[in-house]
Amino acid sequence: MRNRLAILPLLIRMHVKSQMEYRGAFWLDRLAQIISYGAVLLILWILLQKFHQLGGWNWPELALLFSFQLLAYSLGASMSFTQLRELEELVRLGAIDTLLTKPVNTWAYLIFSGLNIGYVGHIILAIPVLVWALLAAQVEWSVGTALFFIFSLLSATMVTGALMTMIGATALIWVRSNHLFSIFFGFWELTRYPLGIFPTGLQVVMLTIVPLGYISSVPVAVLLGKPVPLLGDLAAPVTLLAGPCLVFIAIIHWRYALNRYQGAGG
Repeated sequence: MRNRLAILPLLIRMHVKSQMEYRGAFWLDRLAQIISYGAVLLILWILLQKFHQLGGWNWPELALLFSFQLLAYSLGASMSFTQLRELEELVRLGAIDTLLTKPVNTWAYLIFSGLNIGYVGHIILAIPVLVWALLAAQVEWSVGTALFFIFSLLSATMVTGALMTMIGATALIWVRSNHLFSIFFGFWELTRYPLGIFPTGLQVVMLTIVPLGYISSVPVAVLLGKPVPLLGDLAAPVTLLAGPCLVFIAIIHWRYALNRYQGAGG
């Protein structure tokens, strides 16, 4: 077991080295990411200059929501999105059969051999905005608040990785699953805004069927002391439990999908 685990850091180093082979192109891509997401943040700022508040949230609070979402997503997606998106092609071509014979957990090999450091651009933008927003939004800090912030960010990261794992694993059953990522990102873009501005039906979906509300809307509302639709006083504990629970479900789904996999020949 120890020898198998020792392979994972080696896989990470090899993949990072390959991504940094053309450093100029790598950092130009990161700059493009920062400009792209910075433009989204600018649109939010322009919107708030006109209307002052959105669903009872002011500019620093929306900036906090945006940066928390971007940071949690980038941390979770770096260990899941690219790797699980490529799983469909591996299944279609039969290349997944080779991975199944390796003396290491298939999921771990996929994740650590494809760790995407390209999300560093998201992080470079998210952290300064997050720090400024936390100060400007006048969050009432305490030991409990600090712990909630840390563990809710961890939970949100786990929600991202778990959902992407489940989407990717579906390719082992259906062969085609990447269209589900389009649904994921459609709902993901909504998490830049307060949950309360959406119709009740959509709120239910984002807290249950597609639980992306726990990536940002719910934890940031709790942090700011704002009411959370449907969850009320349960918002804080549910937020902290969402990540671990979804990871557990993702593990079950991954194992189920592997058991249903029949090989490239069907």
